[in-house]
Amino acid sequence: MKQDQHVLLTHGDSVQTVGNGLKVIAKSGDLVAGLADEQNRLYGVQFHPEVDLTTNGKAMLHNFLFEIAGCQGGFTMESREAQCVRFIRDIVGKNKVLMLVSGGVDSTVCAALLHKALQSDQVLAVHIDNGFLRRDESVQVAESLANQGLKLHVVNSAQRFYGSTTLVPDGAGKRRTLPLCQVVAPEEKRRIIGDTFVHVADEVIQDFHLRPEDVFLAQGTLRPDLIESASHLASKKADAIKTHHNDTELVRELRAQGRVVEPLCEFHKDEVRAMGVALGLPSALVQRHPFPGPGLAVRVLCAEEPFMDASYGETSTLLHAIVRFDASIKENHGLLGKIARSTSEQEREVLKCVTEKTRLNAHLLPIRSVGVQGDARTYSYVAALSADGEPDWESLFVLAKLIPRICHTVNRVAYVFGSAVKEPVKDITVTHLAEPVLEVLRECDAVANKILLTSGCVGRLSQMPIILIPVHFDRDPALRTPSSQRAVVVRTFITNDFMTGVPAVPGVDLPIEVRRVRVCRPPRGGRGCRAGGQ
Repeated sequence: MKQDQHVLLTHGDSVQTVGNGLKVIAKSGDLVAGLADEQNRLYGVQFHPEVDLTTNGKAMLHNFLFEIAGCQGGFTMESREAQCVRFIRDIVGKNKVLMLVSGGVDSTVCAALLHKALQSDQVLAVHIDNGFLRRDESVQVAESLANQGLKLHVVNSAQRFYGSTTLVPDGAGKRRTLPLCQVVAPEEKRRIIGDTFVHVADEVIQDFHLRPEDVFLAQGTLRPDLIESASHLASKKADAIKTHHNDTELVRELRAQGRVVEPLCEFHKDEVRAMGVALGLPSALVQRHPFPGPGLAVRVLCAEEPFMDASYGETSTLLHAIVRFDASIKENHGLLGKIARSTSEQEREVLKCVTEKTRLNAHLLPIRSVGVQGDARTYSYVAALSADGEPDWESLFVLAKLIPRICHTVNRVAYVFGSAVKEPVKDITVTHLAEPVLEVLRECDAVANKILLTSGCVGRLSQMPIILIPVHFDRDPALRTPSSQRAVVVRTFITNDFMTGVPAVPGVDLPIEVRRVRVCRPPRGGRGCRAGGQ
C-alpha cells in the first residue's frame, strides 16, 4: 500500500501518551492514527477500516486477518445461511413466529429464512400499514411476497398510529408523550411508532387466537440498527444516534424474555443483500432502496416554532465568513482564527480559491436536523446555500465538507435550486404529521422515484430519501406574508455498507437533466418545492 491513505478518522478521541512497548505506525497531522506492538502482534487504529470511506479498508482488514492473525477464508455465505437456519430452529422449535414484514430487503430476507427453516403453518407473516408508507406500498409488498409463495396478512392501523402515545425518559422518571400526530421531536416519533408496532403485533396474535407468550416475534434487525440505537447487544459505550423501531424499550423487554428472533442481527446491509441473492429472491426485492420502519413520519421535519438558540447569531456570522472567505481575509474578519483552528493551510487555500470564483448566498435555517458527527448524534442547524445561475458542484462539495467541521452547530448543508435566496429565513411553517402534509410528501416521493426509475438511474444511487421541511423561502418582508409553504429536500446517497457514504455528484453519478426535471415538476398540491440537499 501507499504511505498516504484516505481513511475515515474519528476526531472525537485522541491518544495523549503512547504506552510502553507501543510505537506509532500512522498519523493524521498531529493525531496518532495507528499503534503497534509488533513483538506481541498487537495493533490498533484510530480510524474505521471497515467502512467504504476508508479507501483500502478491506485490504487492511484482509492483511490483518490473514497475514497477522492467521485466519482462513472458509466461512462463506452458504455457511452463514445454514447458521441462520439452525439459529431459527433452535430458538423457535415447534412454536409459532409472528414476522413483521415491511417489504424492505431486511424483513424480506428474514421472512425467507423463516420460510426455509420452519413449517409453513409456524410462520405468521404480517404487514402493518402504519399510515406513513409510500404510495401503494402495502399493495406492492403483498404482491411481491405472494410471488415468493409467502402469504401476507395486511393490517391497516393508520389511525391507531396517528393517535398513539408512549412513555419516554424524562429526567429520573418517565412521561407520556402527546399523540403522535402532535409530536415534533424525531426521537419521540420513533419511540411511539416502535412501541405501537409491538402493541399492534400483540393484538394480531390475539386475533389468531394465540397467546402472546407462546409466539415469538421475528424482526429483520441488522447490526447497524443496534449500533445506532445504542443497544447493549452491539456496544456498551455507543452513543444513541436514533431509536430504531425494532429496538425500542418494549422490544428490549421482549428480548429479555427470550421472545424475539433476529437471525440477521450480526449482518450489515450488503451482507443481507448477498444472502437474499443466495436464497433466490428476485433482484427487484434485493436491490430495493431502503425505507425506514417509521416511514414518512421521520421524513417530515415537524416544528411548531423556529429554532434559534444562543449560538444562532455567531453561527450565522461564521457561515457567511466561510462562504465569503476571500472577502473575510481582506477584511481581516474576527472569526478567521476559528476557521483556521478547524482547517489545514491547504484547505484554507482551496477555500479561498473556491470563494473567489463562486458567489453564493448562505442562510442558517431555523430548523434542526438529526445527524452524526464524530460517532455521536447531533440535532443541529441546516445551512442553505444558493446562487444565481448553474451551481458549481465541485465548489459546493468543498463547502459542504468544511462548513460542518468549522460550524459545530451545523450538521447538514443543502443547496437551494432556483435563483439565489435573498431574504433570511427567520420563521417556519407549523408542521405536524397531518394527512394533507403526508400526502404532499407521498406525491413528491412518487414523482422523484418515477423519474429515477424511467431515467435508468435507480442502480446508480443507494438511497434517495425525499424530505419535507417547514421552510418557506424568499417571502418579501415588506408584505409580511406569513410562512405557509414547505420545501422538499432530495438526498442522493451512495454507499455499499450503509454506515457511511457520499452524496451523488450531479453530472457524474446522476445526469444533470434528471435533476432539472425533478426540480421543474412540483408535486400536485405541493408548494415551496425548491430545495435539494447534498
